[in-house]
Amino acid sequence: MTLDLNADAGESYGVWSLGHDAALFGLLTSVNLACGFHAGDPLTIERSVKLAHRHGLAVGAHPGFPDRVGFGRRDLAAAPEEVYADVLYQIGAVSAFLRAAGLPLHHVKAHGALYNRAARDLETARAIAQAVRDFDLALPLVVLPGTPLEAGALEAGLRAVAEAFPERGYTRDGRLAARGQPGAVVHDPHEAARRAVAMALHGRVEAVDGGWVEMRPQTLCVHGDNPNAVQIARAVREALEAEGVRLVAF
Repeated sequence: MTLDLNADAGESYGVWSLGHDAALFGLLTSVNLACGFHAGDPLTIERSVKLAHRHGLAVGAHPGFPDRVGFGRRDLAAAPEEVYADVLYQIGAVSAFLRAAGLPLHHVKAHGALYNRAARDLETARAIAQAVRDFDLALPLVVLPGTPLEAGALEAGLRAVAEAFPERGYTRDGRLAARGQPGAVVHDPHEAARRAVAMALHGRVEAVDGGWVEMRPQTLCVHGDNPNAVQIARAVREALEAEGVRLVAF
């Protein structure tokens, strides 16, 4: 089987540095670049695109709420028309740097609170999907499967790419556990690798509140701001390849 391994990255801003993109990118097959709203800035986007190109990665836009102070993880009271315009604006920003580098935009994946809101609210999901559709109907939208985010993508005629998170906890309803909840974030690379294999080969993972969450992911995500992101990505990659999984961009 084949599987994509992605990371949310390019999340530095000005002199403030976050993550270890230079070490992380060589372990991935695709990357989601911050677009300047929750993190990132024009120079960071440009540098991240060049780094991704050197490593042969497929590059996606990672739009979020305009909330640098909260790193895009605070739910903002944005109306659907605002979400649409903000997402379209951010896709355009990353696409401009890719075009200058002679590279295509590969996909779109919402960030943080925007992703989570779209996973429970169909109107937000529709706004995101419409922005992607209006930019390029051929662009895949990365989604949390079984949620309004997936439904909105399919309703808009987009390809919905199912994502799973080996270093994030799930609740029984298939959603990501709130970050303050015990077990919501996995820092142990070996545990993340074990979960990645369970997700990829067995189609399920334990929920933090008991039971199992069923899934059939096409891409696995490692958060670039996890302090152990590089070690986690390496452990996940090695564990999957040991099981015969071929890692390629979706």
